[in-house]
Amino acid sequence: MYRMKNLVVIVLALMAIPGVSQEISLFNGKDLSGWTVYGTEKWYVEDGLLVSESGPDKQYGYLATDKYYDDFELTLEFKQEANGNSGVFVRSTVDGTKVSGWQVEVAPPGHDTGGVYESYGRGWLIKPDPEKDKVLKEGEWNTMKIKLSGNKLTSWLNGTEMVSITDDKIGAGKGSIALQIHDGGGIKVKWRNINIVLPQ
Repeated sequence: MYRMKNLVVIVLALMAIPGVSQEISLFNGKDLSGWTVYGTEKWYVEDGLLVSESGPDKQYGYLATDKYYDDFELTLEFKQEANGNSGVFVRSTVDGTKVSGWQVEVAPPGHDTGGVYESYGRGWLIKPDPEKDKVLKEGEWNTMKIKLSGNKLTSWLNGTEMVSITDDKIGAGKGSIALQIHDGGGIKVKWRNINIVLPQ
């Protein structure tokens, strides 16, 4: 018991030391606290999971964090059901359903999951090597990691680095983290374990 108490004290002390990063959960598994819905598509919590689903308007939809995040390491899990055309936006702002920023693609097999797309701008900035598409597990849970540091963005899917890009425009960006529903209808994606680590 004495050793256990000492261990707890040491862990708490390390957490308080500047420079030691802490993981923060962005989704509480209960509701959409800390997030704002943009558009008329469906965002809801079911069985502890965040669900994104096309609504009757079949338009673009976004769920964005209320806070802005600059440099970070984001990890999340997603499971594509039906058409999984979605994405994770970084340093982005949303006006109605028009988003400005950079999307790390989440899409069905063969459609460049992990690539980086600039909406209403330059379009595709970088796509993964097609061979890497095999790491995407269709209909199963996948883990995506996105790291942003200054003007460098790197993405991983299920432990495989998908792309890495250095871009001054990304470096100058400011905004939220946002999840997307693509237009066209018939889309359903589930999300869980949305966690972020911020630099100290």
